[in-house]
Amino acid sequence: MAKQEQNYEVLAGAGGVALGEARTNHEGRKAILLVRGDEDISEFCGLVSTMGIDIVETLSQPGQIDPRGYFGRGRLQDVGDEIKTKTTNHPWHKVDLVLIHTNATPRQIVTISDTVQVEVWDRVRLLLSLFTSHANSLEARTQVRIARLLSDRTVLREVANQSTTGERAGFGGGGVTALQAILANVNRELVSLRKRQKKHANAQAERRKQRTRSGAMTVGLAGYTNAGKSSLFLKLSGKDVLVEDKLFSTLETTVGRMEASPRVLLADTIGFIDQLPNSTLDAFRATLAEALECDLLLLLVDANDELSELERKLATSQSEIFSRYLSNEDEITNNTLTEKSLLVVLTKVELVEQDSLEEKSQLIEDLGFSRPMKVSSFSEYGLSKLQDTILMRLFGPPVELILHPSLTGRAIEGYVSDVYEAGLVTSSKENNDGTFSVHVWIQSQSLAKLLSHSKGRIEVK
Repeated sequence: MAKQEQNYEVLAGAGGVALGEARTNHEGRKAILLVRGDEDISEFCGLVSTMGIDIVETLSQPGQIDPRGYFGRGRLQDVGDEIKTKTTNHPWHKVDLVLIHTNATPRQIVTISDTVQVEVWDRVRLLLSLFTSHANSLEARTQVRIARLLSDRTVLREVANQSTTGERAGFGGGGVTALQAILANVNRELVSLRKRQKKHANAQAERRKQRTRSGAMTVGLAGYTNAGKSSLFLKLSGKDVLVEDKLFSTLETTVGRMEASPRVLLADTIGFIDQLPNSTLDAFRATLAEALECDLLLLLVDANDELSELERKLATSQSEIFSRYLSNEDEITNNTLTEKSLLVVLTKVELVEQDSLEEKSQLIEDLGFSRPMKVSSFSEYGLSKLQDTILMRLFGPPVELILHPSLTGRAIEGYVSDVYEAGLVTSSKENNDGTFSVHVWIQSQSLAKLLSHSKGRIEVK
């Protein structure tokens, strides 16, 4: 008897294999969650809640994870039977989604899908669906689409392996199955999307080069998802960005100038998250590069987290920075990060008692980082000090320049303009003797160039 045709769209996450727009609104969906042992599910449930999905019941099974179906065969079958026979009065009525609290293998996804006959998401597919919901720009949609197709392709290949074991498609193996045609379409779309992504990455890289040539300095904001990056970006730049108390509200990079600092650019980008496979995060490489390839990196940490949670999230962020920002280093240590200008920033400090804040600051130092800055985007506590620290890290101490007038040659206003071009001027005034006093943050190389071209008309006070 011929094997029943699989519903590939449900199996692989209802989006990737359809080669069309994936479902973006999951508000109001009902799901059950499968968990092994006593694992902490708080972050997973937070991701689910962000999407508006209601977990009606959490099912837990002790013991080792079954390599074939996550749950044991008997327990999994019980779940499948109950979903199929549920009535309108059953708590599982309208359940159309099964969530698995793990990064499942393709074999586990296929087995569970065959048994329960509803859509199945593991942790990766949950994140990809969340990314799809929050992808607003063409850049973000392209990145998410690539990640979804890569994830779905592994599942479809597992279906192909299971369905063709010991069989041949047509006489002599020359036929083409529907599944093979779908896989071919997936591969073709991936080639097209990667070309588009490469073009976008090249454009981003060229913009970064132009900013460097113009003398602009870049400050990247990195950290675990929902650490407060977008809120801090808004306060430092005054530029409108999406600020929500949700996980992964930012998927694409936003670049803006630091307020009152035209030569300092800020880059806000996607947050890190624990145990996200490299193949998935690689789709966001160009986006991450915008923030990580910078002159100063701010690593944001949520001060409202418990100590154990803070340490876990900091370790995840550190790992991502090491692997993607410092991948060419032979020896990668926290000292390397410090040399590359990394500044740890504790955010949301208005929610934390002083004693607890001090304890968390000490933990960060014990992990090998420098003393963290403490800020609150809500109350604006510490923002002025953070701005001064950023400028100090980028330019060194500010200097005061004296510009002298001359009866011949170039007017003094031209030299004032040169100073504004070369550095960040905080104050400027004309003195009674006709000279100008200018207080400026400026890099040592730019200062030396400015002095050499001034023919003695500019001097450091």
